[in-house]
Amino acid sequence: MPTAPTRRQSGFSLVEALIPLTVAGVLLGSALPSLDTMKHRRQLEGSAAQLETDLQLARSAAVAANSVLRMDFVAAGGHSCYVLHDGPAHSCDCGIDGVPVCEAGVTAWRSAHFGVDHPVQLRANVSSVGFDPVKGTVTPTASIRLDSPVGQLRVVVNVMGRVRSCTPDVSLPGQVAC
Repeated sequence: MPTAPTRRQSGFSLVEALIPLTVAGVLLGSALPSLDTMKHRRQLEGSAAQLETDLQLARSAAVAANSVLRMDFVAAGGHSCYVLHDGPAHSCDCGIDGVPVCEAGVTAWRSAHFGVDHPVQLRANVSSVGFDPVKGTVTPTASIRLDSPVGQLRVVVNVMGRVRSCTPDVSLPGQVAC
């Protein structure tokens, strides 16, 4: 007596389905640290670009308004910031919430706040720079350091008000070396 033909099963077993998922999980797990590094690097580069833009704005706005503009740099209590304003040196400070606090009659034009939890911190070799409207110069010259877990960028302002950025770290490819 002939036997009934056996029916072949189609589809995947549980083990066969888990193998590609395991491989994908291992690949994703190995890529996550590099994504975090890339995120910190972009935050560092973005902060440096914003600082350069604000310094160039300060120079041109001082000439346009025909008045001295100042940029104050503050680093205290784990946070750091800068404030561009139209008053005398040290007449503006950064509040804890990032909103600039200025003396009466002083207007803050721009500011950036790097809180305690921000991956980028700002340090400057001067506490304030002034932009002269007549000569277009900056007094004193400044070197502002932006530190991040992935490296360091420096934004340098020369006496003519020109801004350039560089890095002492070889870990930041694509940046000019200091």
